[in-house]
Amino acid sequence: MAGGMDLGGGGKGGKKPLDTSINLVPFIDLMAVTIVFLIMTAVWTQLGRLQVSQSGQSAQEEQPQENKPPPPSLLITEKELKLSVGGLQYDPIPVIKDEKGRIELKKLVENLGKVKAEQPDQVSITLQTEDGVLYDDLVRIIDAVIGAQFPSVSVSPASSS
Repeated sequence: MAGGMDLGGGGKGGKKPLDTSINLVPFIDLMAVTIVFLIMTAVWTQLGRLQVSQSGQSAQEEQPQENKPPPPSLLITEKELKLSVGGLQYDPIPVIKDEKGRIELKKLVENLGKVKAEQPDQVSITLQTEDGVLYDDLVRIIDAVIGAQFPSVSVSPASSS
């Protein structure tokens, strides 16, 4: 045959069969597991999503009002949390970790409750974080802020002053 391809027919027994049987059961098992994995991770990514916007952008475009007080601001450093509303500064809250290494947020939630009592229509807050703040701590603070009835959270870097 032209091209030099050996089909196995050069001996006593004739041609070898080229057909082979492929077992599809392992392939089907692998595909089933892969599909289940992809479906489960898609659900987890939707459940774990937080609604956070960058500073300067808001989830909902709000119309400016003349008497509307400025939104509260929370400065997050490695050592303390500083909550301020307009010109009012609350006492700094020292960052204390529990035995599992998670940040304690009771005092922050109390102060946010006071802010909410003074300004019940306020729904937005700006979190200003320094570079050294752990991501886990930031996520826990965002959860606490949303739980304190401030669903519109903006995150921005702390201004260097």
